[in-house]
Order: sequence, then structure tokens, then C-alpha cells
Amino acid sequence: MTPHMKYGIAGVIIGLILLAILPWYVPVIIIAAAIAIPAIAYAMLDPSQRRRLRQARRRKQIGS
Repeated sequence: MTPHMKYGIAGVIIGLILLAILPWYVPVIIIAAAIAIPAIAYAMLDPSQRRRLRQARRRKQIGS
């Protein structure tokens, strides 16, 4: 599991814990940010960078 995936999962878990403490919209924003930030970062890559990332993932170089 990549570090970015761990950060995303941690953000969702923290948001769920805060759901019991804070008003409902604060944890929802935290959960949405934990999911959206990696997706936006991937979308900002140009096609050649995405291709290199897919090739590296196929070869199991990232996260090993």
C-alpha cells in the first residue's frame, strides 16, 4: 500500500471519528478532501507522466 493511500484512509477514519464530536459538515469536508486530493493530483499529471506511473505500477516498482 502506498503512503498516499495510507494518508487517504487515515483522513477518512479521522473524519468518521470526528463525526461523533463536531457538526456533521466538518467531518464530511475532511472525508471529501481525503478522497479528492489524490484524485485531483492524478488528474493534474500530463499524459506522459500518467503513462509512466501506470507502467511503474504494472512493474510493481512503486510501493514495494
